[in-house]
Amino acid sequence: MGKRLAQQTEETRFQLQKGRMLRAAARCFNEKGYSGSSLRDVANILGLTDAALYYYVRNKEELVYLCYVRAAEVGRESLHRAIAEGRDGLDIVARYIRYHVEAMVGERGPVAIMSEIPSLKPEHREEILAVSREHGALFERILEQGIADGSIAPCDVRMTGNAIMGALNWVPKWFHGDASVAQQVVAEFPHILSAGLRPDN
Repeated sequence: MGKRLAQQTEETRFQLQKGRMLRAAARCFNEKGYSGSSLRDVANILGLTDAALYYYVRNKEELVYLCYVRAAEVGRESLHRAIAEGRDGLDIVARYIRYHVEAMVGERGPVAIMSEIPSLKPEHREEILAVSREHGALFERILEQGIADGSIAPCDVRMTGNAIMGALNWVPKWFHGDASVAQQVVAEFPHILSAGLRPDN
């Protein structure tokens, strides 16, 4: 029993440190880009040696990949939560925007901007692109649902989805941790990005 508890404790410690590393890496990549960031930059933020990072990742490419996996998970969790709780298409969209923004500017942030997908090796690149396409397709179906239930005005769901997703995905580029700005973003973004969808506009 004691051995199992010790193993669980070590696994929890590993996951917590890995989460810290991915947030630090996201901050570096968002500020400096892929080519301008190094494992040493991430290690410096965490107060670790370069060698310590190799306990978690093999190289910078894998670190970028893991950052993108984490960013995709944040978006997916936010959308599925909105779908589970939303009343109609428009309500789901507004909830998704709020939940996604809350995650990005809150304790789970920052998350990495998926702007360096071409730098990934082929298998990682295809996986991230597939996840991104699946997420976008699901969001477009929510927009179609809203058009069908009358809560969203008729629109080009592909262009509308791209516009909203683009605005959300760029938040980590300009948000730098100011708590008052975080409150404004959470309060205003759902209204700003969903207001134009209302059928009475």
